Amino acid sequence: MTIDDVLKTARRVHFIGIGGSGMTPLAEILLANGYHMTGSDNNPGDNIDKLRGLGAEIILGQKAENIALCDPDIIVYTVAILPDNPELVAAKASGIPCYERADLFGAISRMYDDCICVCGTHGKTTTTAMLSQIMVEAGKDPTLVVGGRLPLIDSHGRAGSSPYMVAEACEFKDHFLTLSPDTTILLNVDDDHMEYFKTMDNMIQSYTTFLDMTTSLVIYNGDDENTCKAVERAERRDDQTFLTFGLSPERDYYAENITYNRGAFPEFDVMHAGKCLCHVALGVPGKHNVLNALGVIAAALWNGVAPADIEETIAHFKGAGRRFEVLGEFDGITVADDYAHHPTELRVTLEAVMAMGYHEVWAVFQPFTYSRTAMLMDEFAEALKIPDHAVMTEIMGSRERNTFGVYTSQLAEKIPGSVWFADRNDVVDYVMDHAVSGDLILTLGCGDIYKEAKLMCERYREKKEGDAS
Repeated sequence: MTIDDVLKTARRVHFIGIGGSGMTPLAEILLANGYHMTGSDNNPGDNIDKLRGLGAEIILGQKAENIALCDPDIIVYTVAILPDNPELVAAKASGIPCYERADLFGAISRMYDDCICVCGTHGKTTTTAMLSQIMVEAGKDPTLVVGGRLPLIDSHGRAGSSPYMVAEACEFKDHFLTLSPDTTILLNVDDDHMEYFKTMDNMIQSYTTFLDMTTSLVIYNGDDENTCKAVERAERRDDQTFLTFGLSPERDYYAENITYNRGAFPEFDVMHAGKCLCHVALGVPGKHNVLNALGVIAAALWNGVAPADIEETIAHFKGAGRRFEVLGEFDGITVADDYAHHPTELRVTLEAVMAMGYHEVWAVFQPFTYSRTAMLMDEFAEALKIPDHAVMTEIMGSRERNTFGVYTSQLAEKIPGSVWFADRNDVVDYVMDHAVSGDLILTLGCGDIYKEAKLMCERYREKKEGDAS
């Protein structure tokens, strides 16, 4: 029985790991659709508080007895839950239908008549968040699932009451193939998650499959070679429309007269068929965000948002959580955090911040997964030569064991002047001992390096309070 069938009769849903950023918006959507929600998590937090406020019953601690206590009709868990987790083991032994989060996400996408999916190796969260903000402020009342916190709603998602859904579609282990897209925005295709895909050809084929699953509209980056390969393989049925965006007048939507405010924030004319539709000034840095914005603008126009409204609204968008998120300024030292964890993402982010006019840039990087670090070692080294200073932690293995024999020290040897520390407190001490007024401290990585950024902010605040007293 499919999860779609189970959801038709189920009324009680239980989430194992309900407080995760990927789980919380799905729980919120089910609550809005009348389901009784229970869940468990090991840690308290804002997401737990929010869901409790919406009526969810949440237990702190993941124990086998939670399953019988909550008596659900269906159980959902995340890939972050280890196979030997006692609650997950009990769930699978209970006979109650159990599904991974990606399966539920797919079923939810089929609840909406117009599901707009944003996919691609880089820029998904920023692009999904940007389109979400435009659709919300245009009064479209969409349901949202975003990979990062959207400041407009202070959340990773919301349950709307319209037929629209805006969803971030992640290619990790082909999870996006569970979704049912009506519109797809394809940003780029690059060599990530190769421990799963093995070859670029396999990855391109997965994107082609996703395009073939799209029922109505495909908006794609006509300037990206691998994206174009995925499109070339697609069926391109008569019931589908394909639109391109890019920096060339050959594209359906393209940018002209690009300038940069403060050295990094793009401003440009949005062109279509030789006509200027609107002039936009972005609140997010980097040339790559010109392309992201063009994909967003094409989708918003297709869905009835007026060019003037896009021009006004897009200026309000300052990014998603952990996407060049400025956390504070202390005696002239700016502390920011970014999710960049692939060499391409590091390069475009670091090139952008180097153009912002800071005295010196301290890039504090946490490599994530042994496989990615080993496979892209030279590319990481080249990207981390861009800032004035590269400071690194040991690799965060996450779901992997170090069968690759790879260590941060090997990466550091390839970056002149870089340093690394096994103890992350030493990272904080080193950077704070050396950064001066006018500098930018930027933590980078998709693991938990943001904790170091927050710790630095706390220490700077404590120092300021101590100096004042």
